[in-house]
Amino acid sequence: MGALISLVIVLVLLFLPIAGIQVAGMYGLFGVFVPYVAFLIFGLGIIYRVSRWAMSPVPFRIPTTCGQQKSLPWIKSNNLECPHNIWGVLGRMTLEVLFFRSLFRNTKTEVRDGPKVIHGSEKWLWLGAMAFHWTFVLVFLRHLRFFIEPVPSFVLFLQAVDGFFQIGVPVLYATSVIFLVAVSYLLFRRIFSAQVRYISLASDYFPLLLILGIGTTGFLLRHFLKTDVVGVKELGMGLITFQPMAEPERIHVLFYSHFFLVCILFAYFPFSKLVHAAGVFLSPTRNLASNNRMRRHINPWNYPVKVHTYAEYEAEFGEKMRNAGLPVEKE
Repeated sequence: MGALISLVIVLVLLFLPIAGIQVAGMYGLFGVFVPYVAFLIFGLGIIYRVSRWAMSPVPFRIPTTCGQQKSLPWIKSNNLECPHNIWGVLGRMTLEVLFFRSLFRNTKTEVRDGPKVIHGSEKWLWLGAMAFHWTFVLVFLRHLRFFIEPVPSFVLFLQAVDGFFQIGVPVLYATSVIFLVAVSYLLFRRIFSAQVRYISLASDYFPLLLILGIGTTGFLLRHFLKTDVVGVKELGMGLITFQPMAEPERIHVLFYSHFFLVCILFAYFPFSKLVHAAGVFLSPTRNLASNNRMRRHINPWNYPVKVHTYAEYEAEFGEKMRNAGLPVEKE
């Protein structure tokens, strides 16, 4: 049900700009107003979420560990699994952010005939996640050519490497194909795996369908519908320089659906699970050193508390305790 609801919402969002432009000619709404509002929501939302996380108190060291902590000199420690200094934390965070190290070691559990509980490796999920995230970054960087003039040399280099196989005209980028395949795999895994489907909500399906819609419309625009790239760049440069073009009619109408879905993704990003991209850097289970055996950590939010010692308690209630037959230290 969650997947169906999300699919309907994405289809409505897909056809909304087409209807608005072809029927009412609302170029200004979908080409100017919506992008500015979406990116404003994105910026303010990210600032809000990150500031909330940054202000959250973390009085204790709670890193997730699965290795030997540094203790006695003759016991070998694992500074990546259980980092005790800043270098270990940086190494662990780098491997986690760039290569999804914890997901690489993910395992699956199944009940087979017998019944027997079988534990096995689950590398396909890691591979799909890596392919999706890295191609998403590369596709995003390639699109900077529509918003920057002159185009940065690193963007031109990425385009040359990405289109190395020189298949078709225009060139078929490897990241475009890998991106669509990876997103489709993550979506179908969530739909057809009974265990994953059981814990999935509409908020899990919606981002995947939205991103799949963005990738599909972008692929169609590049290889089949042939929109005016010069017009797209004029629109992008106009938005960046705050001199937007209200009616670039040379642009194919499907581009506005593609761009509208991108704007929805940016506006939705800070309030969804996608914001883990920023949250991973502020997670105390990842960004803290596990050095509890090396030094004592005192809660900085502790405040003086007036205590009632046992001696004071007995001095106050000693007679009643004796009458009740309770043992006391001072007879």
